[in-house]
Amino acid sequence: MSGESAFVDQASIAVKAGTGGNGCRSIYTDMWNTRGFPDGGEGGWGADVVLRADRNLRTLLDFKYNRLFRGKHGGHGSSKNRRGADAPTVYVRVPMGTTVTDMATGCVLSVLEEDRQELVVAKGGRPGRGNRKGREATQGTPGEERQLLLDLVLLADVGVIGFPNAGKSTLITALTNATPEIASYPFTTKYPVLGVADEGPKAFVIADIPGLIEGSSHGRGLGDRFLRHVKRTKVLMHLVDMSGSEGRDPLEDYRVINRELKAYDTLVSKKTQVLVANKMDLDGAAKNLARFRKSVKKKIFPISALERTGLDVLLKTLREKVRE
Repeated sequence: MSGESAFVDQASIAVKAGTGGNGCRSIYTDMWNTRGFPDGGEGGWGADVVLRADRNLRTLLDFKYNRLFRGKHGGHGSSKNRRGADAPTVYVRVPMGTTVTDMATGCVLSVLEEDRQELVVAKGGRPGRGNRKGREATQGTPGEERQLLLDLVLLADVGVIGFPNAGKSTLITALTNATPEIASYPFTTKYPVLGVADEGPKAFVIADIPGLIEGSSHGRGLGDRFLRHVKRTKVLMHLVDMSGSEGRDPLEDYRVINRELKAYDTLVSKKTQVLVANKMDLDGAAKNLARFRKSVKKKIFPISALERTGLDVLLKTLREKVRE
């Protein structure tokens, strides 16, 4: 399966809870009690439908093929005061970072951000009453049903931003366990890729955001779809091709990306940025970096993602920024 089809960040689904079981109308008689007495039991609850966040999921791909989730009906009551069985809850796993919206009302029901966090999206129907206490037996009520929009925003500690072919995929491969597609043509990465850097308690997640271009904040090159995924990152790693190997000016690239961040969301543009000068192994990179430093008065980390130089200092800085 291609990566393009493996990553899905929006999906619509239908959920329908189970109907409550009917109450029983029954009259008990025996040889000593010929007039009889009511002994009909209650029905059981219909099944709830519950969304549960799962840290092991990274995409809404499953909902591309499975869009209906239906709960079972509660069991019917029976004589001798026997109650119908409650139907088991239907659990639907979704990735952490999923926003759940009721499509009929436009109301956001919840954002599932923590592992195993749950949201009841359709309540099972109430059970019907039995006639055991001299009441009229009733039928169970239908369960709730809804059309839902699931909207995934990836949860990552560091988001890597920059122009296409700045070397983001090569860098995330060098820093983490991710294996994105890498090639020397623009827009190789067509969907966000997550990787884990470090191990144990020091581990943190880095997201390779597909290349941004001028106009991304207004949807050009699907940039607005990609920019959504930097909203919840703690730190932005801004990667600049300092060699100008694609015929672009590194300084202008830097300014364009920052303009697009600000146009998209001022809060995103104010996130902490770690500025990285990549492709320092190529001709012209050192000269461009000297010119770049005169205009951009920020700490810059010169690296070569391809030759894996300068990465130890960069990784240490990222780790510190994430902890802050």
